[in-house]
Amino acid sequence: MPTNNYTRGSRETKRNVAAPRRHLPAAPPPQTSNQVARSLHDDEPVFSWEAPEYEFIEKDSRWYWIMGGILLAVIIYALVTNAILMAITFILIGVLGYIFAEREPRTIKMEIDPDGIAVEKYFYEYDDLKSFWIFYEVEEGIKVLSLHSKKTFLPHIHIPIGSANPIQIREVLLNYLPEIRQELSIIDRLSRVIGL
Repeated sequence: MPTNNYTRGSRETKRNVAAPRRHLPAAPPPQTSNQVARSLHDDEPVFSWEAPEYEFIEKDSRWYWIMGGILLAVIIYALVTNAILMAITFILIGVLGYIFAEREPRTIKMEIDPDGIAVEKYFYEYDDLKSFWIFYEVEEGIKVLSLHSKKTFLPHIHIPIGSANPIQIREVLLNYLPEIRQELSIIDRLSRVIGL
């Protein structure tokens, strides 16, 4: 019958019609830079960088002789005054100081996100921080992001900047913390003078 032939032909025609192709969006190129400034959302910037955990200062034999002489003088004084505990303490300080002076720093990763600042396995939430300040004295070799913590036992947290851009770090952090000037402590200055 004519009707049946028309129906069969229509079905065959439908089977032979190819479905239109979908054009998938191209995948974004991979990020290869160690230093990234982007947005998770429209107003949530993220910044990450890598740097040595501390600045390694090369020490010559003269440095070891001076530091060894000072330490030996303190230990002798402690023994003469019968301060055995003091002598043992400075002996341990000398051993640990030598190990620390010889050890080269590891490269660690830092990241700023909307919840806080990550430094390797440690995470500092903004709720536990008061403010921040960036010490950037190129001639002195000081490149540090200092966080003022609300915790009494750890009032200041120093994070190395390394070769990262301090201006970008500052611009990102201003979205989450106030910038309040800080001063390097005497201990920080002294540690740089003696090369630790």
